[in-house]
Amino acid sequence: MSYELAGVVKLVQEVETFKNGSFTKRGVVVTVEDGKFPQDILIEFVQDKVSLLENVNTGDDVQITFNIRGREYNGRYFNNLQGWRLEKSGGSATSSSTGSTTDNRPPMPTTAPDNIEEIDSDIDPF
Repeated sequence: MSYELAGVVKLVQEVETFKNGSFTKRGVVVTVEDGKFPQDILIEFVQDKVSLLENVNTGDDVQITFNIRGREYNGRYFNNLQGWRLEKSGGSATSSSTGSTTDNRPPMPTTAPDNIEEIDSDIDPF
């Protein structure tokens, strides 16, 4: 069974090679908004899937499809998330040339309005 998560790349780890070069893995840490406390989730890509992280950078919005893997070692149980598909999102509002965002909100103005004195300062934005 596969799972998906979407978030912002916090860290892309270096490639690790094991067993005389016969096994490689690379991890990516994705920050996922989860209510009040964002979660930093490590997902590992192994073998031929390591190449999926070649063009991924810190700050990229991504959607990752992964499997949950578990194993027992000396009476202790371990889990890891093993990615097998990664899609970059279309981009954020700051990098979009059209000014559109992924949630279809209108773009933010880039300059202050001419009538700045007339704006009601009694409105609490929070």
